Order: sequence, then C-alpha cells, then structure tokens
Amino acid sequence: MAGSVPLAKTKASAGRSPVTRSSGPMKWVLIGLAVLVLLWLIVLPLAVVLIESLKKGFGVYMEAITDPAALSALRLTLLVAVITVPLNTIFGVAAAWAITKFHFRGKQLLVTLIDLPFAVSPVIGGLIYVLVYGTHGWFGPWLQEHDLKVIFALPGIILATLFVTFPFVARELIPLMEDQGLQEEEAAVTLGARGFRIFWKVTLPNIKWGLLYGIILCNARAMGEFGAVSVVSGHIRGETNTLPLHVEILYNEYQFSASFAVASLLLLLALVTLLLKSWFTRKSRHES
Repeated sequence: MAGSVPLAKTKASAGRSPVTRSSGPMKWVLIGLAVLVLLWLIVLPLAVVLIESLKKGFGVYMEAITDPAALSALRLTLLVAVITVPLNTIFGVAAAWAITKFHFRGKQLLVTLIDLPFAVSPVIGGLIYVLVYGTHGWFGPWLQEHDLKVIFALPGIILATLFVTFPFVARELIPLMEDQGLQEEEAAVTLGARGFRIFWKVTLPNIKWGLLYGIILCNARAMGEFGAVSVVSGHIRGETNTLPLHVEILYNEYQFSASFAVASLLLLLALVTLLLKSWFTRKSRHES
C-alpha cells in the first residue's frame, strides 16, 4: 500500500527513544568525561602504585612483601576476613529474611540499625569499642581482672571490622527479597513445607547470586578497612597491624617503595574481588 512504512523499520524506530536517535555530540562529550574521570580517579592511582612498587627493582619488591611484618599483616588481614565475613553473612541473611518475609514490631528500627555504619564514621565506630572495652571503658576493669584483652588485640579488630561491614550482605538482599515477594514461599507452605525447608528449597536458590555479591563486597571492605581498625589495633608491628595499617607505617617511615609494594597486595586482592563480582553478575543475568 502506498505510504506504508516497512514493519522492520517501524519496530526499529519504536525501540529507540528521541535521546538515542539523537546524533549530536553530547553523547561523545559525556563518554569522554566519564573516561577522563575514570583515568584520573582510578587508572592513574593504580598505575602509580604499580610503578612505585617496582621502582627500585623486583628484588626490593619481593623483599618488601616477604618481610615478616608484611606477612604477619597479610595473615591477620585474611584471618579477620575469614572470621567476619561468615558472621556477617549469617546475620545479613537472617536480618533480610526477617525484614522481608515477616511483620513484627521494631522492623523499621532494625532497618535503621543496619544502616547505622553507613552513617557513622569508621573512626567513631572504633572509638565506640575503645570506650566500651578499653582500659578505662565500661568493661575495662572486669576484662583486666580476668586477663582478657579486647582493645589492641585480635578481638577488638574483629569487632571493629564486624561493625563497618555488617550492612553489606543485608543491604544487598533486602531489596532483592522484597522484589521477589512472598508468592513462592506461600505456595511452599500450602504444599506442607515449613521453616528452614522453605528457606533452603525456595528462598536461598532465588537469592544466591545477590548473596554472593554481598559477600564479595563485605570481604572487600573487611580486607581494606583502615579507620576503625586503626583506632582499636594499637599499631603493634607484627601483631595487630593489618595490611592497610602496615602500608601507613612504611610510608610514614619514608620506605616508599616498600609501602607501595605492600599496597600492591591490596590491589591484587581488590582485582580478584572485582573479577569475582563481574563473574557473579554475568551468571545472575544469564540465569534471569
């Protein structure tokens, strides 16, 4: 028929908004600005870390990362992550499940408390534990009487890390579980399933990729935390220094190459985290 528009062309035009049909230079300006910001804020600092870490040769680099103090900091960083991430995973899943699947008094208060570490400075978070468990804190005298040490020891570092990282798993799961609704759980109840069987057979398979994503974010923050851990650690070299604290000490001692070499270990851990995050994101999109 005269004046008719080909079907393929009509569909192609319908699938594009006026913005995407625009051929003006604004698109390239925005892309260029984004690339410049990424280069300036991310790529350039990472390149500086790698260049400075190898500035004095590979031998100096290996000496810095195999130093007993650096290895002790690495072991402590991994130990803290191994302890805090599972605990926060259990808490995050339980909190998200309770908030999204049940009605109870104090639900909004629980959500607010979960968000508290996002609103409070990590340094303040560490100071809270000093005021509670320190020598002159609320429980300080009792801890001294029983020869228990929290501040300037591993328990204090774990508590501070738990505080700053516990929102990540819960905050990743709550919107996902709210979006999924209650239909599948209610169907399972009508079929006779109860309690944890519903969670293992229905809820968990639906949230597995979001859960893994939250765990990765929690782990990344646990390994890279500086402020809260700095307050409660005491900066005891070879005992209570994590990798970020060890980098600070080396830099303050003007051992620049060594500090950048140890920082490159954190960079490597961050890159592994990003690769895992990207892989989980692709898997979740593939299954959705």
